Amino acid sequence: MRVIVTRPERDAPEWVQGLRSAGLEVAQLPLIAIRPVADGAALRNTWQNLHHYFAVMFVSGNAVELFFKSKPKNASVSIDLFATRTRAWATGPGTTRALLQAGVDPRMLDAPAMDAGQFDSEALWCVVSASVKPGDRVLIVRGADSLGSGAQASAGVASTAGMATAANASVVASTSGAGRNWLASRLTEAGAGVDFVVAYQRGVPLLSEADRILAHTAATDSSVWLLSSSEAVANLEVLMDGQSWTHARAVATHPRIAERARQLGFGVVCESRPIIYSVVASIESMG
Repeated sequence: MRVIVTRPERDAPEWVQGLRSAGLEVAQLPLIAIRPVADGAALRNTWQNLHHYFAVMFVSGNAVELFFKSKPKNASVSIDLFATRTRAWATGPGTTRALLQAGVDPRMLDAPAMDAGQFDSEALWCVVSASVKPGDRVLIVRGADSLGSGAQASAGVASTAGMATAANASVVASTSGAGRNWLASRLTEAGAGVDFVVAYQRGVPLLSEADRILAHTAATDSSVWLLSSSEAVANLEVLMDGQSWTHARAVATHPRIAERARQLGFGVVCESRPIIYSVVASIESMG
C-alpha cells in the first residue's frame, strides 16, 4: 500500500522515515511550498521587543525555524527569555520538537499532552487558559497563506486590538487560519492582547511532470494520501484541476482537513491524530 506524504519539504522526511519503518511504501509530494517573507524587518524587530510578551505561540515547526533564524546577531535580547519570562506555546509534537531543538527551556514550553485527543489551537487553549491574565500580551508567529494574505504587510506586528504598542508598531499581518483566529478570540475574551507576525510565506508548489503523473496515478490506484493541511488540499485542487477524486483515499490529521478532502471529492477519508503510530493504524484499517 503506497502512502503519499503531502507535508512541506521541511516536515516530510520524519513522516517518510516513520511510515517506511512501519513497512509502508511511501512517495513524497509536498503540496505547500514554504518561502521566506520578502521583508524580514518585522521578525527582526520582534526580537528586540520580545520581553513585552507573556507568551509566543508558534503555528508550526517552520514558524519556529524561521523565527529563530531571524534573530539579529546584535539583538539585545536572547533566547534566554524563553527560560526566564516569555513562554513558548505549540499545538503539537512537531512544533514542540522544533522549539526544543532551538534551545527553548522545556519548563517554559506549553503544548497539549502526547495523549491529547487532538493537536490544535483548541487543545492548546485547554493547557494555557488558566495562566492567561488580563493585560498579558501574546504573539502568534504564523505564515501567510497561498493567496498572499498577510504577506504584503510583513513589516511589523499586527494587533487584534488595533492599538499596537511602540514595541510592535508597524505591521498589519493576516489573521487568517481558523485555529489561530479561534485562539486569538479566546485570548481577547480573557483580556489579553494578541499580535501576529508573519514568519514565512506559504504558496502553491511547482509540480514536475513526474509529480503530476504521481498525483494522477495516486488518485485512482488505491494509494492513501496523508493530508495534514486544509490549504494543501486546496492547493491540490488548483494543481490538478479537473481531476476526479472519487476513487481516491485519504487519511486526514484533523476534522477540518477531512471535511475539506470530502468537499474535494475524495471517495474515502479517515481521520487520525497526527502521530505516526495513529496514522499507520488508520492506513492499515483501510485494508
